[in-house]
Amino acid sequence: MERLHPADPSRIGGHRLLGRLGAGGMGVVYLGRSDDGGLAAVKVIRAELAGEDDFRARFRREAAIAARVDSPWAVRVTGADPDAAEPWLATAFVPGPSLAEAVSAHGPLPLRAVRLLGKALAGALGVMHGQGLVHRDVKPANVLLGMDGPRLIDFGIARGGEHTALTSTDVVVGTPGFLSPEQARGLPAEPAGDVFSLGCLLAYAATGRLPFGTGAAEAVLYRTVHDEPEFGPEVLADPELAGLLRRALAKHPGERPTAREVDAALTEDAPGAGTGWLPDPVVAVIAERAAALLALPGIEETAADAARGGADAGTGAGGGRGPTRRRLLAFGAAGALAVAGGGAAAWLSLRGGGDSGGAGGRRWLLGVHADLSGPHKAAGLAQERGVRLAVADFNSRARRPFTLGVVTADDGGAADRSAAAAAELVGNRDVLAVVGPTANASVMACLEPYGEAALPLLSVSALGTSFGVADRRSFFQNSALSLGQGSAVGLQLVRGQGARRLGLLCDRDGDAEGWQAVLLLSRTLGSADPAATVYARVVPRGAQALPEVVADMLAHGVDGFFYTGTAAGAAKTAGLLAEAGFRGPRAADYGIAGPEFLAQAGAAAEGWQFLTPYTGPEAPRAAQLAKAHRDAYGEAPGIWTVEAYDTAAQVAGRLAAAAAARGGARPTRAELLAALPGGTYQGLAKEYAYDAQRQVKGNIYFLHRVEGGRIRFVGPAVREPAG
Repeated sequence: MERLHPADPSRIGGHRLLGRLGAGGMGVVYLGRSDDGGLAAVKVIRAELAGEDDFRARFRREAAIAARVDSPWAVRVTGADPDAAEPWLATAFVPGPSLAEAVSAHGPLPLRAVRLLGKALAGALGVMHGQGLVHRDVKPANVLLGMDGPRLIDFGIARGGEHTALTSTDVVVGTPGFLSPEQARGLPAEPAGDVFSLGCLLAYAATGRLPFGTGAAEAVLYRTVHDEPEFGPEVLADPELAGLLRRALAKHPGERPTAREVDAALTEDAPGAGTGWLPDPVVAVIAERAAALLALPGIEETAADAARGGADAGTGAGGGRGPTRRRLLAFGAAGALAVAGGGAAAWLSLRGGGDSGGAGGRRWLLGVHADLSGPHKAAGLAQERGVRLAVADFNSRARRPFTLGVVTADDGGAADRSAAAAAELVGNRDVLAVVGPTANASVMACLEPYGEAALPLLSVSALGTSFGVADRRSFFQNSALSLGQGSAVGLQLVRGQGARRLGLLCDRDGDAEGWQAVLLLSRTLGSADPAATVYARVVPRGAQALPEVVADMLAHGVDGFFYTGTAAGAAKTAGLLAEAGFRGPRAADYGIAGPEFLAQAGAAAEGWQFLTPYTGPEAPRAAQLAKAHRDAYGEAPGIWTVEAYDTAAQVAGRLAAAAAARGGARPTRAELLAALPGGTYQGLAKEYAYDAQRQVKGNIYFLHRVEGGRIRFVGPAVREPAG
């Protein structure tokens, strides 16, 4: 939680403000305390947005909708003023993790807990639907697990059936992976769509997986419309629950049960008071965040107080009119508190405090969220070193405006450790931005806490496309997505090296991203050369058919070759092509580049190429960095060191600019988050600029080739001309 800024109000609608929970493009969310001791999240909308008639109408509707939802399993509205100069909405506060955070950090819920959760949420939706309201964004991030049961939250995009003038078709509203087929088609949402979303949510709670898979948002939406859900053995172990979920996920809305019918079908009692229905690790998190109420700060005077002569001074945590912290803890433990939008990062911030807004003698830190002990530890260590070298360079400047430090959090490359690593960095209030995580698997589990804390998270080597269905509020991807490898290979082998009949071999023993690269390459080859053609083959997982498949591809006259799969499969393919005397351009998935391929392929590896999203540590532009790395660590830099160095240097520059704009005072996390997307930054590897999704612009890949038994950096790959 950040301290209040001097220009912040001290009171809003009877709430004495304690601090800032977050800020974004729409406005600011404060932690407030009412005169009776209740805590609330007070959302205040920026005046310029409130000046738009249609926006104010939407906000007025949001407040009215939320106030009409009267259910023990839905967040409670404590106050609102849609007609204020800056409209605000207050909801009560629950010290508990979201369902998304709980599953990401501690795994799927037991089936009994899933059934109890389903009954509670179906009850909340039944109340909404009975009033003619539709939530439209039922998802794990919008369910809090509190002391006295789950809470459905965030009615920010809810719509009443009577408000059709403000609802347009052909606009997808909600979260892919939990949207109904009709919402995926852009049709108006109806109560049956909430039931479909509830079915997806319960399947996720039971398995930790989305029933229609992951990937690009468009791919997830396509599967939602056309494919059947996959529940896995966890759900199938309960035939009654599996049957109910299949009906809830029916493609046609008329075939789904109503929310009240789902409630009736789940014959368990509602969760009731207490947390006994949840696994012990989740209960421990809830208890920890309830105890964090003791750490709430006292009341601080703002400029607004001073202008009024300190009228509200003395109403601190132990003051006459204000409740004591012990009273607050008792109130919170009773379970009467809830928060709109999720409580995870708010409570993590309360544990570690927030940004002061000024230097104040405190440290300015960059965090590194990395795999430092697991399967990707080489890349994680390379990135940590790149960040440390960039910070050392910054600190060596004689006229630097501040001194930076580095702190690390190791997730071991495991999704179930990623949320804890994020909590460690979010809870350290001196951390202003984070570089990482290292691997794709760690990303989904940590996006929500970083997003809720407005803590910038800049990924160097997590290049998956599945993050489009997650919370990306503070997430930047600083390298080309792995999916783009397909286009890069096509341009290099066809336009750059003259292949006209390109063979594509997808070995399904590899990962899904390799298959996606082959698919994209086959669809985009025409942009490299309209006369070029492809001949593609797929080897099923576990099949021993490489010799036959390679022979078939050669018989079909391929003069260029791209393989995606495993290092062992690539080495075997290299040997088969060498035995056949094939001399055309050959490339493999960049994930295969490494000592395993070189060792197993031997002389057959010579001439093979890799199109990578990282530059070579031996690239000429990185010569000075390589020397500094050898001086500091006694060895050459590894893959991703250059990109990590660029990323940290970019953040340091934006941080310096943001500090200068505040007269040298330390920016808040939210202010740095707002500053990062602006302009461009010229790094050692490339120029960094972002699109609307905070992904680095341009399909920038680099060519590497096996020469003399080593994988050597050649230079930038062939690219489409600008414009």
